[in-house]
Amino acid sequence: MKPDLQRIAASAIIPLFLLFVMYALEVLETGMDWDFTRLGVYPREQRGVFGIFAHPLVHGSWRHLWANSLPFLFLSWCLFYFYRGIAPVILFLVWVGCGVLTWAIGKPGWHVGASGIIYGLAFFLFFSGLLRKYVPLVAISLLVTFLYGGLVWNMMPQFARPTTSWEGHLSGAVAGTLCAFAFKNEGPQRRDPWGSDDDDEDEEGEEEEEDDEEEGNPVTPINH
Repeated sequence: MKPDLQRIAASAIIPLFLLFVMYALEVLETGMDWDFTRLGVYPREQRGVFGIFAHPLVHGSWRHLWANSLPFLFLSWCLFYFYRGIAPVILFLVWVGCGVLTWAIGKPGWHVGASGIIYGLAFFLFFSGLLRKYVPLVAISLLVTFLYGGLVWNMMPQFARPTTSWEGHLSGAVAGTLCAFAFKNEGPQRRDPWGSDDDDEDEEGEEEEEDDEEEGNPVTPINH
């Protein structure tokens, strides 16, 4: 397999695994008549703390999961493809940061779903590309804006439905934005136009080395 195809495939491994877990949980809920809603975040209560880590994996319905699947897969793949050196750290920080902020500011109820992670990844990719001023990453920023610019409305309580966790959306967006600024000097950077050819060769050599190394009671959830 060519290196580019290997990188494309490798970038999809973690996103596909997480998506598999989401679907497996939904199958278990449906087939076994179980309820995993209590794995979500319940703001400002001890019983909701575990949901900080688990809530993106649980969804309120098949429709909820289907709506989140493609955006999550695409945005997380972009993260691991374009920011592979820092992608695991960014995903972890967005994941946990979204959960913590939702726990702190959310309205009472069980907050579940991967939408907060989607918002976090979208905002990270958008701001990170602009901050780095690196053409391929700026292009991704513009693509994210084109595809998911409308997400911003569901961060506002006056536009979100009562059963939608606008707090989870806002929390993800804040976490992603903070990561973009905190890691602006990490990962891929714009090439120095005055740099020597030797510098470019060194960078290419480092990339090649990296490639070689990689070979309950029913409740109504608040969806996000």
